Amino acid sequence: MNTEDIYRLLRNSHVQAQGIVDTLADPMLVLDESLRVQGASRAFLDLFHVDRDQIIGRTIAELGDGEWDIPELGLLLRQVIPKSAAVIDFEVEHKFRDLGRRVMRLTARKLHHADGRSHSMLLVVVDATERVREETAKDLLLGEMHHRMKNLFAVTKALARQIPTEGLSAEEFRDAFLGRFGALAEAEQVAFAQKEGAGLATLAERILAPYGREAGTVSIEPGPAVDLPAKTISTLGLVLHELATNAAKHGALSVPDGQVHVRWHLAGAKDELVIDWVETNGPPVTPPSGGGYGTRLIEHAIAYSLNGRLDRTYAPEGLKARIAIPV
Repeated sequence: MNTEDIYRLLRNSHVQAQGIVDTLADPMLVLDESLRVQGASRAFLDLFHVDRDQIIGRTIAELGDGEWDIPELGLLLRQVIPKSAAVIDFEVEHKFRDLGRRVMRLTARKLHHADGRSHSMLLVVVDATERVREETAKDLLLGEMHHRMKNLFAVTKALARQIPTEGLSAEEFRDAFLGRFGALAEAEQVAFAQKEGAGLATLAERILAPYGREAGTVSIEPGPAVDLPAKTISTLGLVLHELATNAAKHGALSVPDGQVHVRWHLAGAKDELVIDWVETNGPPVTPPSGGGYGTRLIEHAIAYSLNGRLDRTYAPEGLKARIAIPV
């Protein structure tokens, strides 16, 4: 039974609201026109860990620690009964007691009684935290794809310009360019891969392969074997790619003698993966005055997607970055 079924049942039946809402999984409140609680579903009581007598007769603004005391919400709810209006998916984000930070979506409609008079409304509370996270992740993915396409074109042009032309035939230049472009495309694919149990060494090698123009330009120091789940490997691949792209644009990989060294180890009783990214022999670097999208992407991916930490040092000889994530 969905929300629309509930409203139809309440319009066409004399069954008391309390008996109905107690049978449903979604947390619900019955409010009067003063926004005082007349009834609460068992699901609401269980979710927010309250007793019925703790909330009956109190206004919605008085519930909990004030998470529902929102002027805009109160204004909208006061229109529901007199104007037969509806509140659809009003979003409340709050750190709820015993639940942590959650996103709740509220829907309210007037209850229509057989006599045509109604002084109550039904308020449905839906925990939309995971849905919001999925929507945010989808938006970020689209932003990432747009940003990565721009980077792909920029790096492709750089690859074409770096290939020496002296003494090469058209066919040899074509093969050299397509080989490097193919490596770049493979790195893009790995960064978005969802294969479980991918190894960190394999990821680093494939992601950084397009940037090793000459032997020794990019060195990967073998570390302990680390198998990572799909979401971690995808996000970490994106981070390594962004670091390499920034190095190719502004750091050590933008000059002939520049080098990038990557190494990792396990710390904290082997429950934390620490990755060091060290650039040397590059142009002088200074902290950026304002982070671009790529920099923000690295920071947010490590902090929120990987639940990790990022420490950066802008040394004269090149950028040093340390990434620590739980495993």
